[in-house]
Amino acid sequence: MHIIQLKYLLNHSYLRLVLNSYRSTTSNGQLNVIQFQVSALNEAVAGSAKSVFRAWEERLSHSEVWLESNEGDPELIVFIPFTSDVKIKSISIIGGTDGSSPSKMRAFINREGIDFSDAQSMQPVQEWDLVENLQGVLEYQTRYSRFQGVGNLTLHFPDNYGADATEIRYIGLKGEVTQLKRDVVATIVYELMPNPSDHKQVLLLCV
Repeated sequence: MHIIQLKYLLNHSYLRLVLNSYRSTTSNGQLNVIQFQVSALNEAVAGSAKSVFRAWEERLSHSEVWLESNEGDPELIVFIPFTSDVKIKSISIIGGTDGSSPSKMRAFINREGIDFSDAQSMQPVQEWDLVENLQGVLEYQTRYSRFQGVGNLTLHFPDNYGADATEIRYIGLKGEVTQLKRDVVATIVYELMPNPSDHKQVLLLCV
């Protein structure tokens, strides 16, 4: 069990954002990601990929921003780092309406910096044909033995159901945590203390 106690932080909303990013799992087995390090290629709005990672109970919540590809190019790549090495059991994707949902998903593990040329030429760990899952009731099972010790996951969405752009409104990942990454501790402290004048005291008790 990882215990982190922080006292007297002035910016409480920022504290909640950072700590939520570093919890490894939720009660229903949903894996949490290092949300502020999530990134995407070909996203129409920079940083919008971060908005699609929410609690399972909030998967249908309407957001002002979701992940959308640039007009005329439906391809997307999403890079997802985890707070811990994990075993991934299933992936849930909620896409957009009117043909904008992704139609295929390809997964790569523990490979950073994958671009579209890499994704098209590399053999994925697994790929799925997706359906338009607007209510988020479907979960795509992984070949579990291949998704062990995952420190980061890259998802490639090469196409959609005919729209000019691809929309992704939610990505959920379920599985098990194996071990907290040691470098996460240093990153937590750094992210919580970007400006010493903003905080009175930060106390890290135990990890």
